[in-house]
Amino acid sequence: MNEQSIVNTGGWTLQRDAFGKLILITAQNERFEGVVPVRAFPIQSPEIGISMVDTDGHEVAWIEQLSAVAEPAQTLIRTELGTREFMPVINAIVSVTSFSTPCTWKVETDRGDTEFVLRGDEDIRRVGADGCLLIADSHGIQFLIKDHLALDVRSRKILDRFL
Repeated sequence: MNEQSIVNTGGWTLQRDAFGKLILITAQNERFEGVVPVRAFPIQSPEIGISMVDTDGHEVAWIEQLSAVAEPAQTLIRTELGTREFMPVINAIVSVTSFSTPCTWKVETDRGDTEFVLRGDEDIRRVGADGCLLIADSHGIQFLIKDHLALDVRSRKILDRFL
């Protein structure tokens, strides 16, 4: 096992076992196998407030600021978060089949081109005050638009019909 220490006031360490699961060992030598990191504010403040929870969903450690975690543990936590969180970022809206719902959207994302079905206008939610939007498709996958005003003109025109 390759132990990777996390520097925090609690003095706990983090390891990955042979099966790929995270193990957290507290300063009191308590061992929690299968812990997972969970962001408190995944969209608005993804680097602030990360809870390490056990298999029963109980918090066993708290990370105030992810950037304060020492390497290589910071990378280990980021990797684990990346495998748990799947939220493609929409870079452009190529087309929609209709301006009434349900309709199929063709989009370019940071993970490649894709299509999804928007069931209703209520599946587009504003997050915060900075132009951030969260769009849920018919399968429950969440797509993120970081700033709808930063999209190209064609994408904004399509999106405006749904806002």
